[in-house]
Amino acid sequence: MNRVNYDALMQKELEAGEGKRLLLHSCCAPCSSYCLQETARKMRVTVFYYNPNLDSLEEYEKRKAEQLRFLRETRLAEFLDCDYAAAAFGQIARGLEAEPEGGARCVKCFRLRLERTAREAKAGGYDYFGTTLTVSPLKRSETINAVGFALEKEYGVRYLPSDFKKRGGYLKSVELSKEHGLYRQNYCGCIYSKQK
Repeated sequence: MNRVNYDALMQKELEAGEGKRLLLHSCCAPCSSYCLQETARKMRVTVFYYNPNLDSLEEYEKRKAEQLRFLRETRLAEFLDCDYAAAAFGQIARGLEAEPEGGARCVKCFRLRLERTAREAKAGGYDYFGTTLTVSPLKRSETINAVGFALEKEYGVRYLPSDFKKRGGYLKSVELSKEHGLYRQNYCGCIYSKQK
């Protein structure tokens, strides 16, 4: 079975889309650090902070504050916020509480966040939408990209494929987090990932 090189697809798309507008969903500042370095060198990026999966308002605000601080320090992107919408995650997770990390609950969570990003990208006239989620070594880029491409068809906004962990991307995000003194959480964000 041939595996798709999503990083190569992204590089090609960044070249073709130079100067275009990208709405990039971000889960947190540490994950966004390397992703922004890669995308902002070619595109005009706005970070979209939509994370209803986070287990508390306190965690949501803490991560948001770090995201804003990182953007102020680097000036790599604009920022678009959402309200904390824990009920949206609760709805999609219902009945899937016992699923393992990376299972059906996570796929629904990816879709929840990426669908909101696609909707906002369409409403805001962005050329592309994408996500930082593929930088994590614990998340399958094939799954996330499949969701993104399905939403591209549904919403009519180009999806920026990615596998940000390639070419040492995850390790670079760790280094950038240390360099900027970013709060780096030790769980994905939802109550179920915290329990593992």
